[in-house]
Amino acid sequence: MTLRLEDVAITCRGRPLLAMPELTVRPGEVVTVMGPSGSGKSTLLAWVSGALDPAFRARGRVLVDEDEVTHLPAHRRRIGILFQDDPLFPHLSVAGNLAFGLPPDIRGRAARRARIEAALESAELPGYADRDPATLSGGQRARVALLRTLLAAPRALLLDEPFGKLDAGLRERVRRFTLDRARALALPVLLVTHDPADAASAGGPVLRLD
Repeated sequence: MTLRLEDVAITCRGRPLLAMPELTVRPGEVVTVMGPSGSGKSTLLAWVSGALDPAFRARGRVLVDEDEVTHLPAHRRRIGILFQDDPLFPHLSVAGNLAFGLPPDIRGRAARRARIEAALESAELPGYADRDPATLSGGQRARVALLRTLLAAPRALLLDEPFGKLDAGLRERVRRFTLDRARALALPVLLVTHDPADAASAGGPVLRLD
């Protein structure tokens, strides 16, 4: 899959925020978006994902391969997004959280459980299906959040400072796990960060917003 943004211009209450003629993110490529607070980094991801706040107005097109998704609601775009605060549901077990991300074509309790167990095994979390999210470490929560996003079979991945609250050692491990997974699935990735180490690990182009 390829993610392409064309003729992007975003304003906030009539004030220009950001503009770019075109950006293409190839399969397995990570484009890092950097810039000072208020430059529009997270706003750009919100627009791409279909969750732009009504205070903003945007012009442009979002295409995944040749499919334009600009005017589709967020749930139909199949663009996954991860934030700094992991969005695990506290009232659900780990398995319940992961089941929330499974596509509806995986039917039957046994098949869904098998997919969940396989995902946890791949993330070095075997036996965690019935755990309460409150008992997980920060790194474990981050991995579960990523697994839930990937189980939904997104066609592109957006990362909005997802490693920002992790300590230095854990940050490197979770960052490597996340980027390796995205590359293995050949997902185009947009990564918003303030940390040059994130950009260095991503290894792709860097888009700087003023």
